[in-house]
Amino acid sequence: MTATEINNKAELTYRIAGEKDVPSIIELMQVSIAENMKSFLTKQEIEAAKETMGVDQTLIQDGTYFIIETEVAGRTILVGCGGWGKRKTLYGGDHTVGRDDALSDPSTEPARIRAMYTHPDWTRNGIGGLLLTLGENAAREAGFRTIELGATLAGEPLYVAKGFKEVNRETFIAANGSDNVVIKMSKTLYKEPAEWIRGS
Repeated sequence: MTATEINNKAELTYRIAGEKDVPSIIELMQVSIAENMKSFLTKQEIEAAKETMGVDQTLIQDGTYFIIETEVAGRTILVGCGGWGKRKTLYGGDHTVGRDDALSDPSTEPARIRAMYTHPDWTRNGIGGLLLTLGENAAREAGFRTIELGATLAGEPLYVAKGFKEVNRETFIAANGSDNVVIKMSKTLYKEPAEWIRGS
């Protein structure tokens, strides 16, 4: 059986991430950034993007970060992670400059989709769509009416397909001199929760 066939038959499960999951999350993020962005960015631009990517401990502490797992050969493996934020910070990890960790007002301010990563062996299996639905539904339940995110060029196609609209894009010059493009995108959260259909 090929890897693709295994992935197509796999059942995805999710849970809220905890502190004990951080090392595995970091490992997944690193391989995801290194491999999944190759078709969109140069090696230098990938290094630049790392300045606005990574683990954000507030998401773990707030209980708004999900990990997606599946079982292969009797072993549970981490295949994706991502979540939503109720704070003003739009993107980035603990190290990213310009953070604002003040809580947002659900009645007037947007929630955030944050730190979405899929293991390169598990792309095209609906993991990104599942993470978006989980985040959007949780933000809606918390009273938010809109949701925003900061997309990379690699992530933009998924978010467009899921109904996000571009607000603006900024190009930052990273420490290595390369461009780092962040696309701010927004979506209205409707009253009824979105359903996730595998493969959508």
